[in-house]
Amino acid sequence: MSQLPLKDPAPAEDADAEPRPGHIRKPVGWSTVTIAVLVAVSAALVWHRDGISGVTEILTDDLTLFGGIVPRVLAGCLLGAFIAEILPHEKVSRSLGPESGLKGLVIGTAFGAILPGGPFTAYPVASALLAVGADFGATIAMVVSWTLIGYGRAVAWEIPILGADFTLWRIAISLPLPVLAGALGRFIYVRLYPKQDEAES
Repeated sequence: MSQLPLKDPAPAEDADAEPRPGHIRKPVGWSTVTIAVLVAVSAALVWHRDGISGVTEILTDDLTLFGGIVPRVLAGCLLGAFIAEILPHEKVSRSLGPESGLKGLVIGTAFGAILPGGPFTAYPVASALLAVGADFGATIAMVVSWTLIGYGRAVAWEIPILGADFTLWRIAISLPLPVLAGALGRFIYVRLYPKQDEAES
């Protein structure tokens, strides 16, 4: 009888330990190895065709591009880290977690639609949401909504070039897609990672 109270916190611990791809990434995976091989093969082909000067020119241009991107990547990663620390885990889990249902998918869709900035902002924010309790479905809905609906791109580029009518119709048609993508992602995730459900049962 004295051990019964010790069994109550177990589901909460398992819930916190729910496997998320953002926490199990390896520093070097198949994608990194594949890209490295492609880079080596491409460099060899350029060297064979243009000599060392061609390779050096490409490396110089890419290093310049990399130097311009690094501050944005750093800012995005810092933003994600700060958001993960600031957001209350319980509220995020309640609003965007596995038990949030349709409401969580709608909130994720709305948040993605109004999220400003490019991928250096969106993906660190999505990673932060996963870290503080949002589930796969709500996060997928957010990313898909940011990709399809994103008001910043619509106001800055789409309306001036394609017109308001086109933009409004495109947004109206796109609105259900993030929710459907999030629901499908949630459905698949539960079956790929059933550990949470087994712990609760």
